[in-house]
Amino acid sequence: MNNLWRFINKYSALFLFIIFFTLSISLIIRNNNFQRVSTLNTSNEWVGKFYTQVNNITKYIALDAVNKQLVAENVQLRNRLKSSFFDDNVVVNTVDDTLNRIQYQYVSAEVINKSVNARNNYITINRGSKHGIKKGMGVICPKGVVGIVWNVSPDFASIQSLLHEDSKITSSVENTPYFGPLIWDGENPQIATLADIPNQINLKKGTRISTSGLSVTFPKGISVGKVIKAGVKGGGSFLDISVQLSTDFYALQYVYIIKNIFAVEQQNLENLNKKSINE
Repeated sequence: MNNLWRFINKYSALFLFIIFFTLSISLIIRNNNFQRVSTLNTSNEWVGKFYTQVNNITKYIALDAVNKQLVAENVQLRNRLKSSFFDDNVVVNTVDDTLNRIQYQYVSAEVINKSVNARNNYITINRGSKHGIKKGMGVICPKGVVGIVWNVSPDFASIQSLLHEDSKITSSVENTPYFGPLIWDGENPQIATLADIPNQINLKKGTRISTSGLSVTFPKGISVGKVIKAGVKGGGSFLDISVQLSTDFYALQYVYIIKNIFAVEQQNLENLNKKSINE
């Protein structure tokens, strides 16, 4: 207590100055309209800035929850897309028997590990066999194609990225019947090459490239990228097409795994065809 009194006595002049200064400022503000309005405006401005910063911090903290909510909503929307349904329109004696049977279902997942700059890149997600994920399923993100499921454990799965030397996603040129494999050359993670497209078509810069639907992996029409350069390579019969990929693999956080309900049936039939040819 003695120390407190000594401290107050030592700095009593300073304390008195602060008290009288505060009192004088208060009297000036209370008795002068201009000073009162100016002070209120200044204080409101600072309070507003403070609450703006608090609001920005709160929104930033809540981003993860918001992203997960948006991913869940996107899954529901994708499951309602026309491309998710199997065309089961049967005409018998001029009677249309139309059934809307779902062919594709989507499962959301979060990226928990990934590589981008390697020659062969893989992505790890937090979904596995207990969530119905199987090897060979296609993987996309809101912007476009990501890759194909490679290995699966009960809780996790690895994806062979589009940025892999063995990835060859069959892709088609918008508004044409032409398609070919999309191949990454191991250099720029934003650019790939579309091969086996005949040079007879006039391919313009900006033309959209999308999945062809000619496999059990991806539905037709999912964005792969857009043409940034097209020319005849070495005077051959096919175009050398550079494609700007839709997917930004650096920013990839959430993906959707595609379940093709009719995949096994289609594969079994095609395997029978291959068996008959080999015989």
